[in-house]
Amino acid sequence: MIRNKEFQVLLGLTVMILLSGTIFYSIMEGFSVVDVLYFSVAILTTVDSETLEPVTDFGKIFTILYTITGIGVMLSLILKVSMQMRNKQKQLEMK
Repeated sequence: MIRNKEFQVLLGLTVMILLSGTIFYSIMEGFSVVDVLYFSVAILTTVDSETLEPVTDFGKIFTILYTITGIGVMLSLILKVSMQMRNKQKQLEMK
């Protein structure tokens, strides 16, 4: 799976999105790095995080754009992984 170009791109985008969210929320909202990483993953996997919320208007606008962009990339990555796992299982069943 690691050699698959599409997987590499999706994984890279996911890491970049998580890193950008971590940096943004740490600087603009003053959250700790661990809290921000948790918050970012919760947003991108559509699991609600009621423990943290952006308080600045800029933080709220960033969160809207971050969510719209990030969820699509994260879901594409999850779909790619699940498709690869299913294909691998089918190959094993054929043997």
